[in-house]
Amino acid sequence: MTTLVIAEHDGSQLDPATLNLLGAALQIGDPVHLLVLGQGCVAVARAVATLAGVSQVLLADHPQWDTPSAETLALQIVALMPGCDTLLATHRVLHRGALPRAAARLRAAYLSDVLAVESGRCFVRPLYAGSVLATVETQADKTLLTLRPAGFAPATGSQAACPVVTVASVSADARSQLESRESMDSDRPDLSRARVVVAAGRGVGAREHMALVEQLADHLGGAVGASRAAVDAGFAPNAIQVGQTGKTVAPDVYFAFGISGAIQHLAGIQGAGVIVAVNKDPDAPIFSVADVGLVGDLFEALPALTAGLTGQPKTA
Repeated sequence: MTTLVIAEHDGSQLDPATLNLLGAALQIGDPVHLLVLGQGCVAVARAVATLAGVSQVLLADHPQWDTPSAETLALQIVALMPGCDTLLATHRVLHRGALPRAAARLRAAYLSDVLAVESGRCFVRPLYAGSVLATVETQADKTLLTLRPAGFAPATGSQAACPVVTVASVSADARSQLESRESMDSDRPDLSRARVVVAAGRGVGAREHMALVEQLADHLGGAVGASRAAVDAGFAPNAIQVGQTGKTVAPDVYFAFGISGAIQHLAGIQGAGVIVAVNKDPDAPIFSVADVGLVGDLFEALPALTAGLTGQPKTA
């Protein structure tokens, strides 16, 4: 039996998160197959075939995989699972919708947001917004998992290319269809993979004050994030929300300006290497997890920090 991993890519390049998934899959100990979904993604399939530890690459080449629905992906998973014990995918919206559907059809176990692999049947995942870590052992014949990529070391090394096998794509489930897609064009790194994240909360007070946060992020080559409170107040777009109902981040450094630290927000930053927090409230929960904390006004601290890092005089 094998472990099947759904590869992340943009149609031409492999997403680094796939290496993290592969690292997790290799911990299980079974042969690993990678599934590449897309149209005209032969180059991606050939690239992943040279990753150390991959036994076979499955290529489903069809236009529907450029805008897949959770229902269609679930059907494809069901079609491929007879020869697999375990399936791994990133913990993103499409997979969170598809894997439970597939698990129900397969009578398989489904676990979401897995942080660690202890064995082929034993996994660690957060509960209660990350305040508790549960070790879960599955008894089902098959297990479908969404993983938090930042929780796993990426696989390294290369090998002679393994076989690339083209598999038939299932017929699309037309009960739901993608009508439109909106994306933010930005030169900043992707929030989920950035090494530095500068985030703001309700404490920034207004949308125009986000420019202070953006200036620091741009100087550090980092991404801009926001708490749900800031998003709900209209200070920042939903696309950069960090937390349980937003994106999970694991940067080397996470700056939190004016973020109180609700448990839902803390659940999204558990993987951060160093957390730097600035808040006027000395009792703010963010200080309980911060490695460096400053009780003070962010409108004084943020310009002073930016000036110190850039070597430019502090502006009023």
